[in-house]
Amino acid sequence: MIEVRKLSQGIKIVMDPVSEVESVAIGLWVRTGAVDEEDKYAGISHFVEHMMFKGTETRTAMDIAADIDKIGGQINAFTGKEATCYHVKVLSSNFIAGVDVLLDMIENSVYDKVEMSRERRVIEEEIKMTLDSPEDLAHDVSTELIFKGQTLGNSIIGTATNLKRISRNVMTSYVKNRYTKDNIVISVAGKFDADEICRYFQNRLEKLEEKSVVVSEPKDAKEYKPGFRVIKKDIDQTHICLGVPTIALDDESYYGLMVLNNAVGGTMSSRLFQNIRETKGLAYSVFSMATSFRESGYFKIYAGVAGDKVKAAIDGIKEELDKVAEKSISSDELHWSGEQLKASFIFGQENMAARMFTNGKNLLLMDKVQTMEDIIEAYDNVSMDEINRIKDLVCDFSRYSAVAVTGNANLNIKKYMRG
Repeated sequence: MIEVRKLSQGIKIVMDPVSEVESVAIGLWVRTGAVDEEDKYAGISHFVEHMMFKGTETRTAMDIAADIDKIGGQINAFTGKEATCYHVKVLSSNFIAGVDVLLDMIENSVYDKVEMSRERRVIEEEIKMTLDSPEDLAHDVSTELIFKGQTLGNSIIGTATNLKRISRNVMTSYVKNRYTKDNIVISVAGKFDADEICRYFQNRLEKLEEKSVVVSEPKDAKEYKPGFRVIKKDIDQTHICLGVPTIALDDESYYGLMVLNNAVGGTMSSRLFQNIRETKGLAYSVFSMATSFRESGYFKIYAGVAGDKVKAAIDGIKEELDKVAEKSISSDELHWSGEQLKASFIFGQENMAARMFTNGKNLLLMDKVQTMEDIIEAYDNVSMDEINRIKDLVCDFSRYSAVAVTGNANLNIKKYMRG
């Protein structure tokens, strides 16, 4: 049974005990990410995440890695639009040894200037890697267009220019202002004793400030208007990404949108895959995706096609969306899409890290957790009436922004979208 407690220092901990396993996954979630950054320091949350692994007052970067390796553990972290998560997975008997490394990183990282200079170069290579990946680039630019004028449009990784502006003083100030007790959630899943876990975490992280400080004023939300961009690369294939804004994480239609997305383009039997790839033979990779955040979300369609097949692919995508707008999806599609999503979720729950991620994210961003039974019931309760209420979110083709990463210098994506 999932349990949430509030520790003595005010930090919330969510615990998901699973007695049948011998491992435990622990995540330390911080409610800070790209949406919390000043434009001139875009990418600082991601830079901080990297620097947490570069040494503390008592551990070198090598010590951090070695102390986890010695106990057979796995340690990692990631930065998103709204949160940063540091996590470790260990045998239950090595819980304290594993978590001690995480807490040391959060409280005692030194942000050495030499290490910062070295890590800037590493992140610059990461930026180049993204720019060299046409699919990743198309998705990133699509997100910027969908959330233009909003902080959700901020880049997670930043730019080389922004990285150069981030000094040690800027970084330590950001950490002090954002890595605070009210911004942290601890998530634990696996085999453990709840009372023992809570006793261990009591009075930890006391070096952190009590309350977060706003680093930048949020941008005023602007009325969404579709945007179009063509990015020319020396490549043979054209990568197109179409997208529209949708709904927030806690919206009552969230699960309905997930079911609809799955039927439209989430699987090999979905409409887009069957039409664009199997019937028309226009793309090897074609899919849709739906992602939600605290205040908004997006629905996207991606396809990688030959340069002379872009219009045909866009027409095929519009054709499928028009069909859904006119006739909705079938009752069979509603059923199998919900069953597939339930199965995928349940399979994931067999992994302790996945359980930890789900619980930590929900508690951090929505201040609530959902049991497996809650989520399964939510999928079961998605009705055709709900699908019909929300289908216009994704079926109105006039609302789509579009990005093309292409070697075709004459491509006019706006003309194809509006044609």
